[in-house]
Amino acid sequence: MNHWPHAPVHRTLVCGTYMVTAGTYQKVPYFYTPERLEFLQDTLLQLAEKYHWALQAWAIFSNHYHFIAQSPSDPKTLSAFLSNLHVATAKYVNAKDNKPNRQVWWQYWDSLISYQYSYLARLNYVNQNPVRHGLVAVATQYPWCSVNWFRQTTLPSFYHTVTNFKIDKVKVKDDF
Repeated sequence: MNHWPHAPVHRTLVCGTYMVTAGTYQKVPYFYTPERLEFLQDTLLQLAEKYHWALQAWAIFSNHYHFIAQSPSDPKTLSAFLSNLHVATAKYVNAKDNKPNRQVWWQYWDSLISYQYSYLARLNYVNQNPVRHGLVAVATQYPWCSVNWFRQTTLPSFYHTVTNFKIDKVKVKDDF
């Protein structure tokens, strides 16, 4: 099968847990204020629920985001979910900047997580991403990621296991 050489292949054909990363066009930081970050995060959470993608971790930044989610019975809905997310958030920032029809989002990358250690490492990676990007010293200080929610909603033993998982070998498109 031939694939378009300039875009990632999306193979959301089986139910499971996926990691998704999306970036803005030319890495421009369109979501540069707390209000814009909050809108992007709220829209992500609302649409994940609407499309039945069970979020397990997320991190929202000015020019990209990551999330890990359990798919619904039809994982092909990821495309519609992200299309709606990108349209709604692009319209929002374009209205704020008085730039109608400007391209805001570029692409997204998804991968099925099929190995338990990879899952645990990626949960920690997403939750620690604000530290990795130098935005905060401790991830719990960053309001647009799931680390505080994760700490409050998981068993303490699981939280401890995930937060102590090494992430130095995690390979994720994250050159933003």
